[in-house]
Amino acid sequence: MTSLAIAPPSTGAAPLPAGGPDPARFDWAEAWYPVAYLDDLATDQLTRFTLLDRGIVIWWSPNDQAWRVFEDKCPHRLAPLSEGRVNENGELECPYHGWAFAGDGACTHIPQQPADHPIHQNPRACAQALPTAIRQGLLFVYPGKADNAPQVEVPIVGPVDAEPDGWVVLNTFRDLPYDALTLLENVLDVSHIPYTHHKTVGKRENAAPMVMEVLEAGKQGFRGLWPEGPRKGKLGTQHTTFVAPALMYHDLTSKQFGRTLTVVYATPISKGKCRLFARFPFKFSSKIPATVIGLTPRWYSHIGNNGVLEDDQIFLHLQERELEKASPTYAQACYLPTQADRYVLAFRNWVSNFEADPFPGQSLGPALSQAELLDRYQSHTQHCRSCSTALRRIQTLRRGLLGVSAVGWSLVPVGLANGYVSGLAAVMLSVLPLGTAAAWAGLGRLEQRFYQGRAVPPRNLPEKPAKAKGYRP
Repeated sequence: MTSLAIAPPSTGAAPLPAGGPDPARFDWAEAWYPVAYLDDLATDQLTRFTLLDRGIVIWWSPNDQAWRVFEDKCPHRLAPLSEGRVNENGELECPYHGWAFAGDGACTHIPQQPADHPIHQNPRACAQALPTAIRQGLLFVYPGKADNAPQVEVPIVGPVDAEPDGWVVLNTFRDLPYDALTLLENVLDVSHIPYTHHKTVGKRENAAPMVMEVLEAGKQGFRGLWPEGPRKGKLGTQHTTFVAPALMYHDLTSKQFGRTLTVVYATPISKGKCRLFARFPFKFSSKIPATVIGLTPRWYSHIGNNGVLEDDQIFLHLQERELEKASPTYAQACYLPTQADRYVLAFRNWVSNFEADPFPGQSLGPALSQAELLDRYQSHTQHCRSCSTALRRIQTLRRGLLGVSAVGWSLVPVGLANGYVSGLAAVMLSVLPLGTAAAWAGLGRLEQRFYQGRAVPPRNLPEKPAKAKGYRP
């Protein structure tokens, strides 16, 4: 039978390690993955996602008062359930022939069946339900053997769980045009930040020799230490944790900013594509930053987050294609002579030692165009409740401003011709449509930032010439 009772992981059963029982191989199916922030899910909508090349549908079961996740195909004729609806009985209904399913996947109704033949009770009529769990504001799904799910730990951010009070957390996500492996390697590599993200979150002048330590490593991941830490030691020691297969976080405590975490989940979608969930928990030494963050709209933060991601999006997409064509092993293809690459080596050793490729034997597709790589709407905006709502409001406001401007311009000649307004009043009245036109244009530029990223990253913009130092009379 393919239906199951969905329950969060319990502590009653003996724990199982993520990745399956084979000590020499990491099975990506036997692990939990985040698929959405709860804030971005709507109880009146079905949400489609792809996890490890497998289509799934996320839906709210009003009968269970819980989020449910099914494989996105009806057992009848394999039609996508995500194109269906939640019917009046609170069950997921297939759009093709109206088969209905309860939250555990059991088929409850087949409209075409005879009254005396309850074929809906046949196990083959059930939808495939996947185990789900909610942790730290994320919906997690377990794509492997359902019986293992309660025994496998859900990967969460340990420091936030250990000390839950006082954190201010910024969250974002984006579907990226490169592998989960490429994303994890990139975010584990802190040495790229001063150059790749120059003028966004880094500065070239902060680049320096780095001495990293891998404290322990194994099938479940590794822990690392950077004693000096960022900005040439000005911020303090940084700790790094990689929780196999798809979570990593940097942990830094400084006198200037308090405690700062940089958290990344890399959820594998398909070969050459993953969904990034980025989280930035802060415990500030001052209340002012927390207040500022609290007043900043989520959508506005996402615009900046997308800009940072686009700093390296194009070359990472191209880089992994070069790696695929290169020597059979990573060590032969890439030259890693400095201590700055210790985490990258530890990660690639994990992939090699435990055969940890989520899509073994598959090849990358053709490289995408620059416009496709810089797309924001398909990869983020349409899936983000905050950004999609803000975009609709901006578009509505622009239409309103256009109407006000048109009316304002039409009133001026009419008023002058009929003596309703003086020349001075007409000039002043003209300011209104000019102002609304300027606001309309400014909102238009803002609107485009929901659709497309910048073609030239800030690091490649011309530098302002340094001011000459010398004698001034």
